[in-house]
Amino acid sequence: MMRSVNPEARSKLCCRHGRWPVLGVGVVVSLLLFCNGSWGDTLRLEGGSSITGTILLRRADSVVVDLGFAVIDVPSRAIVSIEKGREAKQDAGEMEEGDGIYFVEPDRQELTVRENVPRCGEAVVEVRTEIGLGSGFVVDPAGYVITNDHVVAGMEKLTVTVFKERGEGLDRQSFHSVKVVAVNPSWDLALLRIESKEKLNLAAVPLGNSGQLRRGQPVFSIGSPMGLSRSVSEGIVSRVPVALSGQLLIQTTAKISPGNSGGPLFNLRGEVVGVTSLKVVAAGAEGLGFAIPSEVLKLFLRNRAAFAIDPDSPESGYRYNEPPAETGMKEKS
Repeated sequence: MMRSVNPEARSKLCCRHGRWPVLGVGVVVSLLLFCNGSWGDTLRLEGGSSITGTILLRRADSVVVDLGFAVIDVPSRAIVSIEKGREAKQDAGEMEEGDGIYFVEPDRQELTVRENVPRCGEAVVEVRTEIGLGSGFVVDPAGYVITNDHVVAGMEKLTVTVFKERGEGLDRQSFHSVKVVAVNPSWDLALLRIESKEKLNLAAVPLGNSGQLRRGQPVFSIGSPMGLSRSVSEGIVSRVPVALSGQLLIQTTAKISPGNSGGPLFNLRGEVVGVTSLKVVAAGAEGLGFAIPSEVLKLFLRNRAAFAIDPDSPESGYRYNEPPAETGMKEKS
């Protein structure tokens, strides 16, 4: 791990001019050649550059990072994503053997829904198949995407579209080479991987702890309901957990419509606490949406090898037959 400057030296460094010192990105990248970046927090920047250090403070418009030999102030507008270091994952109890495909950010600041949308919106994607569409979100910048199993089940051609904000508009980029890596029909979860000849560095979002959710807590979703890309819906946690069809789910008033399936349910820290999956459609029923808890998602990702899709294996993509109907005949005594 990188060593930090002592508190007294940092105090002099930060307070000499009454503000945090700022270094040019080019200088920072050069200096980082002397750093051991495997344990620090990594800030992915626009243009493909990155900064690795220890995050000291998060402001609404910037992030303060300790590089070990200097403290810098990085504007939020220049940051594409933040990846927590391995040691931070261990402290949060998230690092396990075979892990690394998702990350957590325990010190993430709470913001309003409006402030959260630009912070985590670019990690939300649209998933299209031959017969419909759903939503999803990036959990790893290398191109790993989460969605619902029912969105991609039985589909051979998948397209994942990512959105990047450019001024007042959006840039769309569609990937047509998408592989289903793992599925669990019982949990309605699927892990996809975008295959690209170029190295991907997509915006990704951290996973939160759904076990800490409480009734009345604000949440919001981003997705493509009815094909309306990047739609935002706000609500609260109505009840957690809820047992439905043999599965524990989060009940929420955040509006969920066809096309939202597989998208993220966020808390105000911008962490994914659920995967939107279904809603109750019945006369008089309103605001009955449900999401798969993030703790279930973590279990799925940590054990993804057990759910891996192998086209050469007869066990891949199996489905149980329906039990035979009752004939009315009774067994003789």
